[in-house]
Amino acid sequence: MGLETKIALLRGLGVDAVIVEPFTRDYAKIEAEDFLPHLRRYLPQLAAVYVGENWHFGRGRRGDAAMLIMEGRRQGINVFSAPRVSFDGEPISSTRIRGLLAAGEVMVANTLLGHTYAAIGIVTPGKQLGRTIGFPTLNLAWSPGLRPRFGVYAVRVIGAKSTTALPAVANYGLRPTVEMATEPRLEMHVLGACAYDAGDEITVEWLRFLRPEMQFAGLPELQAQIGRDVATACAEFSLL
Repeated sequence: MGLETKIALLRGLGVDAVIVEPFTRDYAKIEAEDFLPHLRRYLPQLAAVYVGENWHFGRGRRGDAAMLIMEGRRQGINVFSAPRVSFDGEPISSTRIRGLLAAGEVMVANTLLGHTYAAIGIVTPGKQLGRTIGFPTLNLAWSPGLRPRFGVYAVRVIGAKSTTALPAVANYGLRPTVEMATEPRLEMHVLGACAYDAGDEITVEWLRFLRPEMQFAGLPELQAQIGRDVATACAEFSLL
């Protein structure tokens, strides 16, 4: 997730302030023994530090939670090491979640995240191709650090112009049937009245992977498949 999204989620959990430390070369050179003094130099009233049990710190990642606890005792700072949380017998980790998103396993990823994976951006004008074949779309300006699996998803669209989340079917990929783009694009067809247009900021919550992206022989074949995708998404939202 992007930094702004991360900060918003932390604030939603009740965090009063977030300090973002750029990971520069100088910062990476801080020795493990100097890490707590470094924090206290900038946070004189520092009382406690909470880390995960597999967390490492200091130059060369030499420090671990056990070392931090010992250093904290010497310097009068309480250090708490939180045990890793597991799901289905495996630890929850960012690496595991990234792998699930890359595989299209968005439902499991959402469970591990504890919230719904989302894309946030501004709706941009498109070529209106979807409108000409009966399925108008919202095009989102979104460039994630990690690209989920290309394909079709059931999603929800959220924004300031609607009091409820709007069910939609989304395609994320290179659109090989119509252009074979060099950069992936996220497009949503709202299942019902759509309150949003170009220039609006929206959040797209990813709920379920429906099928991988495919190349079709032409627009009629693509149009028929979109119709089936819409029907599948409607069933997902219990709209049929």
